[in-house]
Amino acid sequence: MAKNMQPVLKRCKTLGLSPAVLGYSKETRRNPKQQFRRKQSEYAMQLNEKQKVKFIYGVLEKQFHAYYEEAARRQGVTGENLLQQLERRLDNVVYRLGYASTRREARQLVNHGHFTVNGKRVNIPSFQVKLGDVVAICEKSRSSVRIKTILEEQAKKACPKWIEKSNDGFEGKIIALPARDDIDYEVSEHLIVELYSK
Repeated sequence: MAKNMQPVLKRCKTLGLSPAVLGYSKETRRNPKQQFRRKQSEYAMQLNEKQKVKFIYGVLEKQFHAYYEEAARRQGVTGENLLQQLERRLDNVVYRLGYASTRREARQLVNHGHFTVNGKRVNIPSFQVKLGDVVAICEKSRSSVRIKTILEEQAKKACPKWIEKSNDGFEGKIIALPARDDIDYEVSEHLIVELYSK
């Protein structure tokens, strides 16, 4: 399985992202010399948007292109369909529920089999959750020191409106499909569509 091993803060700086988008609390200081960059070409802007979204969700090119192809086949706006598919990944849902402090950590926890979807253990981070699915922490994992620590740290984190978290905090239900408004970072998805449709 291929994995993105790029330094997070360095990559955030290059893409113009805040590390908070990825779940990291450390803010990088801005270098005043970097504010005066040359004007980017249209292709450079499109490529930058694609790389930014790929980096945020931890997806490599082949898989990202497959998501785009699927989004183009579906009815509706292609860019919004693409973002919806990325939001519905199991590792992202785990991160959104507050069971991990970053998407990378969520991916690792899913790989280690700490979560179930509708009562069945799933260890595939790219698993697409559907409307009505219930994502829960496995019974054995609930007593884990690491999981307890994460739940305490992330207790204040608000869930997006398309996920309903249970009172005990050990499971969440998908009550709606993610909408464009639920994306909490700046992205111009139309640039990604323009890049792939050339």
